[in-house]
Amino acid sequence: MWNQGYVTQDDAMLSTLTTGETLYYSAQLQFPDSMSIAEKKERTDMTLREMGLQDAINTRVGGWGSKGLSGGQKRRLSICIEILTRPRLLFLDEPTSGLDSAASYYVMSRIASLNLRDGIRRTIVASIHQPSSEIFELFHDLCLLSSGETVYFGPASDANQVRK
Repeated sequence: MWNQGYVTQDDAMLSTLTTGETLYYSAQLQFPDSMSIAEKKERTDMTLREMGLQDAINTRVGGWGSKGLSGGQKRRLSICIEILTRPRLLFLDEPTSGLDSAASYYVMSRIASLNLRDGIRRTIVASIHQPSSEIFELFHDLCLLSSGETVYFGPASDANQVRK
């Protein structure tokens, strides 16, 4: 059976929780009671490291009127919540929305590195408007749309002439 994850464009997390608390509570809700607390904590820590959030484990998420994680860190935490269960199919709606070019590249390079984790091939589907050339090079296969119509579907390496 395929398990799947979906990361929405908007990050919806409690601003008063820390990064570690947010992901650990998510683990408590997503994993079965038969999984030990130590296993859940280990998976939480590993997932935070995969997305480069280990240094922000005690930082509050923050939000309107309260300082906390940066936009890129919040986006990576939202992704952590969904990849905690190691889904074979992951949908991401505008994972770079609102991020500067450096944060966008960091987020997408971490997402690209998830593809073959644990020896399991994953399918990652992301909708991205006008990615930089650096982000574009991270893709393996593409479906390019223009006005809702498919203009290209195939290997990313063959799509440069269509993109220009």
